[in-house]
Amino acid sequence: NIRVNCISPGWIETKDYDALRPIDHEQHFSRRVGKPSDIVRACFYLTDDRNDFVTGINLTVDGGMTKKMIYEE
Repeated sequence: NIRVNCISPGWIETKDYDALRPIDHEQHFSRRVGKPSDIVRACFYLTDDRNDFVTGINLTVDGGMTKKMIYEE
């Protein structure tokens, strides 16, 4: 009964979220930069006993940026 999963976070702003520029948010498919709470919810999902069929995955939590593959400067 061992599950092995991982989370690959994208841009998660941990300091001054309000200091981000509009372009910082707009470049994400989700239309915003990530917050620590986004990673927390992913952890809760992966550790919930009801999700015991989820194993061997890399959960990308990046607002869709992996699909876009471009970050604006």
